Amino acid sequence: MFEFAGYHALLAALGVAIILAYWLPRFLSGREPAASALLIGIGALLFGWVPGVSEAINPVALPKPWEIASELCVTIGLFGVGLRIDHLVDRKRWAPTVRLLAVAMPLTILGVAVLGAQLGGMTLAGALLLGAVLAPTDPVLAGDVQVGPPTEGGEHPVRFALTTEAGLNDGLAFPFVHLALAVAAAGAVTAGLAGEWLWRDVGYRIVVGAVCGVGIGWLLGKVLFEFPREHCLAKTQSGVFALAGVLVAYGATELLEGYGFIAAFVSGVTLRRAESDHEFHVRLHDFSETIEHALTAILLIAFGAAMPAMLASLDIWGAAIGLILVFALRPLVGWLSLKGTLLTGRRRLVVAAYGVRGVGSIYYLAYAGSHMELTNEAGLWAIVAFTVLLSTVVHGFTASLAVEKATGSAEPS
Repeated sequence: MFEFAGYHALLAALGVAIILAYWLPRFLSGREPAASALLIGIGALLFGWVPGVSEAINPVALPKPWEIASELCVTIGLFGVGLRIDHLVDRKRWAPTVRLLAVAMPLTILGVAVLGAQLGGMTLAGALLLGAVLAPTDPVLAGDVQVGPPTEGGEHPVRFALTTEAGLNDGLAFPFVHLALAVAAAGAVTAGLAGEWLWRDVGYRIVVGAVCGVGIGWLLGKVLFEFPREHCLAKTQSGVFALAGVLVAYGATELLEGYGFIAAFVSGVTLRRAESDHEFHVRLHDFSETIEHALTAILLIAFGAAMPAMLASLDIWGAAIGLILVFALRPLVGWLSLKGTLLTGRRRLVVAAYGVRGVGSIYYLAYAGSHMELTNEAGLWAIVAFTVLLSTVVHGFTASLAVEKATGSAEPS
């Protein structure tokens, strides 16, 4: 007898959604797929209309599964981004990254917080949390604007700036998430709270993340290429080492109360320095990218399925915050922060404008929701969901062409 199993129908629908998201752009335009927006959209079309599905997986009610799934996506993505970077020594090339991290990101947090307070009527803690959640650019969904795989070389300054910014600002946004949660718990900002935040969340955790990243990345390089030299792991061509490496880097750093996101990126960068011309780096990168794409595809389809429930709490002021961030705030602060760097003209504009919001924002809000009872959590998720959707559509369908024109090449360089 034939039997209809909802579980098997779900698997088939997931497969169809992923195939369509990657196939449709090639069928319609012949270009590389801007899959992120399509995965969200197809997820909404296939599952969002089914009674009860959207509400059942709404992150407002179930933040922990969203936290874990997005955490894995971001961590693996950061390690892979670190492996992509071939050259580190050019200080002028790093200047735009430093400006984006030290100037553009804090100004974005401040700007979104002001918008949240003035337009959304949020408390100080809620507005600060919204700013921290929406400030970091995404290492997972920004593949079209990043440098190419390891050993490819020719890293264009535009791609290098966007890649390294996305690699570092997820971890550097975490102190502001902790600050928002601390303010919410205390009810006010006090000198004691500010002092503890500075030494622990800003100082200690960032330093531990960076040191663990360097140490674990160095150790992974030794294990891969040198011990034992005649029978080293790199000769096995087993790409699963990439997954093992990032789990060690992230897990060990979090056990020491450091920022695992920083460690994941830095360990990838450090590992890339070991036997830098060895082809095994490509194998590691490709394996981590495959795992990342698979996890992200499932996450974004689920995000699309939950979209109707999340957007039910969106009002005109919440939508205005997302629109201002994507079309005005990020481009403006990015443009200002890059003044005096080697990026000028169109290149400066592209780097300023193409800060993709995505899985990192999902993680931070899910993290906050699973660690504290948030005020107007549904409203926060509505703004974040709208902004991520807007960013994936606007940036996803235009980034590849914009970066090609800015770099003068259709190939990652």
